[in-house]
Amino acid sequence: MAEKKFYIATFGCQMNDRDSEIMHQLLNESDYAATADMENADLVVVNTCSVREKAEQKAYSLLGSLKKLKRRNPDLIVAVTGCVAQQDGENLLKRIPHADLILGPQKIYDLPQLVKTVEKQHAPQTATELNSAFVIPPFLPDVESGSQFKRFVTIMQGCNNFCTYCVVPFTRGREISRAFDDIIGEVSHLASRGIKEVTLLGQNVNSYGLDSKDKCAACASGEKTCRSTTNADFPALLKAVAQIPGIERLRFTSSHPKDLSVRLMKCFAEIDNLCPHFHLPFQSGSDRILKLMNRRYTAADYLEKVRQLREIRPDIVLTTDIIVGFPGETDEDFEATMYLLEEVRYHSAFSFQYSDRPYAKSADFPDKVAPEVKSARLARLQKRQSEITLARNLEYIGQTMPVMVEGQGKADNQWSGRTVTNHIVNFTGGSALQPGQTVEVEIEEGLLHSLRGRLVG
Repeated sequence: MAEKKFYIATFGCQMNDRDSEIMHQLLNESDYAATADMENADLVVVNTCSVREKAEQKAYSLLGSLKKLKRRNPDLIVAVTGCVAQQDGENLLKRIPHADLILGPQKIYDLPQLVKTVEKQHAPQTATELNSAFVIPPFLPDVESGSQFKRFVTIMQGCNNFCTYCVVPFTRGREISRAFDDIIGEVSHLASRGIKEVTLLGQNVNSYGLDSKDKCAACASGEKTCRSTTNADFPALLKAVAQIPGIERLRFTSSHPKDLSVRLMKCFAEIDNLCPHFHLPFQSGSDRILKLMNRRYTAADYLEKVRQLREIRPDIVLTTDIIVGFPGETDEDFEATMYLLEEVRYHSAFSFQYSDRPYAKSADFPDKVAPEVKSARLARLQKRQSEITLARNLEYIGQTMPVMVEGQGKADNQWSGRTVTNHIVNFTGGSALQPGQTVEVEIEEGLLHSLRGRLVG
């Protein structure tokens, strides 16, 4: 019997990228093999994101197009996973009647078994329960596929912050920290197989471990062996991961400013292999809008933490997220955002127009900002940020920086890699470099989206 084929389409954030890697491995270990040809797949998994409207629309567009494939191959199984699946649940079957499996983020580990159920029963299956006692299972990733030198490692899922514009607490549940020993075990497994860089993932990594101080998730599930006995917080976890032999670079994302402690800031000075790149969303520079967003800090609080960070680690690179056009945002509120942008001078920023999201409290807020006003404000902010980004990148000219090779560049005799500050560098020189190898590169040119240089030595 020929091996069945699966195809996974992923939309949205790095958390979804990691979830897709997990589902890919689980399916590989069952009766399926991956294919890059969606039209010849026996199983198509669409891993969705609903944090932003654009990602949700793209996912629905792909799901709609799968109707033709289903007509051509009635045995094709269409699975919908991720935040849209959790958000819409069984109602999604009304919009996408050719879907066979609706799977929430907590249920991805059950994907192979649920696919078999669909095959046997020939009926749609829905698994979207969110359980506060859920335990993120131990997981040892396959390193034969995917990047051979860097990986994401999930340390927690869910969020307790309930920012009024965000759906994450409703689609991924409340914060659940993964067992400390399981994280160390996974990173050790990766390092022993040649992985040199890991990025620790969570909706709010700063609060890692806080949910298990009174009663750990493993104990709550009734396990005989508790894997969370250390009750470590995030700085302690960072230090433990950093000490694993073979890990040359350590990164993490994402952080909430209200939970950024001085202990965590000091990690950037105390941990040699912790990369000096910090993504710290501020969303708005207006205290009034921040309060409406339920962010629980002020612009002054945020700027003080930036000052402390730069005092502790002067060369740290800061990036951020910004929402433009939140309900009720006035010209004065937007100018406060522009002021904060000028004060911090981020190396780059992800900026978006506000859009109503299902379940988010702000969807019911009055005083929605007109689309043309949001567009104009976003265009102005992005133009200024591009100018700042270019100026920041020009500052690296003449410096020699360690670059981890990612592969060959587009031009002849050109290579591409990243600095510890997460800058893409395209450089010349060298004829037999390997992905994951770290080389010294002298920066000769600063561009908007990358640096250019030449191999030294």
